[in-house]
Amino acid sequence: MGEVYDYRRRLTAGGFLAASDQTAAAPRPRFTDHLLRVFGLGFGLAVVIGGVIGSGIMRNPGVVAAGFPSAPLVLLAWLGGGLFCAVDAMPVVEVGSAIPLAGGPYPLAKRAFGPLLGFVVGWADWLQLAISTGFIAVAFGEYVHRLGLLPHVDGGLLAIGLVAACGALNWIGAKVGGWSQDLGSAVKAIGLLILVALLFLAPRGAPVASAPPPPVFTWIAAVIALRAIYGAYGGWQSAIYFSEEVNAPERNIARATFAGLAMVTTIYVLVNAAVLYVLPIGVLARSTLPVGDAARLVLGQASSVVVTGLAIVAVATLTNLQIMEHARNTYALARGGMLPPRLTHVSLSGSPRVSLMVVLAAILIIIAAADLVKGTLYVVLLNLYAPMPMIIFLALAIASIVLRRAEPDLPRPWRMPLFPLPAILSATVNVILLVLFLAGDWKTGLCSALLLAAAFPLYAYGHNRWRGREPAT
Repeated sequence: MGEVYDYRRRLTAGGFLAASDQTAAAPRPRFTDHLLRVFGLGFGLAVVIGGVIGSGIMRNPGVVAAGFPSAPLVLLAWLGGGLFCAVDAMPVVEVGSAIPLAGGPYPLAKRAFGPLLGFVVGWADWLQLAISTGFIAVAFGEYVHRLGLLPHVDGGLLAIGLVAACGALNWIGAKVGGWSQDLGSAVKAIGLLILVALLFLAPRGAPVASAPPPPVFTWIAAVIALRAIYGAYGGWQSAIYFSEEVNAPERNIARATFAGLAMVTTIYVLVNAAVLYVLPIGVLARSTLPVGDAARLVLGQASSVVVTGLAIVAVATLTNLQIMEHARNTYALARGGMLPPRLTHVSLSGSPRVSLMVVLAAILIIIAAADLVKGTLYVVLLNLYAPMPMIIFLALAIASIVLRRAEPDLPRPWRMPLFPLPAILSATVNVILLVLFLAGDWKTGLCSALLLAAAFPLYAYGHNRWRGREPAT
């Protein structure tokens, strides 16, 4: 998979070159259409940790405390969220390790359901990556301003600068993009653990006297809390985007996903325990930025710099990762004959540069449009793409069952235990989340359905225009 095409061998085999002319006449290839195996297990762990840890852990502990108003319940809820995500990951890991193709959910869904429904899943993934990456980049600009840096530079321009910088790193090559992800994920995780240690070392008792009482438990608040936890763990599937670039994917996709989830769950539980050590449950349940409020009590004025600095690293790392994922998603769609074959071109350094340029353009257009209307468009777009991850994970859970029946002899290096119960549980939860979303805002749900339905005319166009001209896989 990782080798550059040997054009001399092809020309000689076809009779176009004599053996004596091979060295002199052969051009030096400028690109290949295969990704390179240049990543190890450490990169797999970095993309899972980097893909999950974001602003959710900074904001959502307050929402969770409002839904589960006692310290033990809060910690159990976060632990349970990590355990459920491990179950949710089982169907994806089974199919991903059995079909180690780059591009995330698309090639897996295509294998199970065929090219049309596979493209629908790939289109849903393309949409959610483009919109969410733009949103994350805009958040980067807001955090930079909060830190007091570059106050005269528009936040939209800062977001564009971040996307351009991440694009430049990945343009250089796969290894450079991977190293930047390794570094960012490590800084993010270590920074949170240092903050946890500082909170636990703080003297207790200062805010307790005037603390409000814990909120009363309600099922509505509990459901909201569970959705907040589920959202904070989003991104655990990141390793499957790089299956053709990770060494021994049949083993390392599973190792990276489950070990990464275990590390993230540990960090999340520790962060909540540290915040609860400093803030009474009544204060925590009413806080919109609980990690920042806890740090302020311990670090004083320096807390703003520490927490905002961590947030900047978190969103920058996540932006870089999602650009990498989005380029692989686009590359896979092109290789499947749904986009121009040129998008399968990969530089000799392993970067899918043409696909990278396309996704950068899409993200920058979204940022510029949202900045033009001062954020209103983002609220609309975020609501529109919100159900896309639920649809994707529902499809992959069903895909694992379909493939077990359709291809029982397919080698499965990692098999989910208690099949098909994990897949059924994953599908059920994602259906429930989808129903709750539609019940809460059916108008936006209808618009989301129309956006997703655009996959059908796009498929018809791509199938007629490029199908049959995709490179062999």
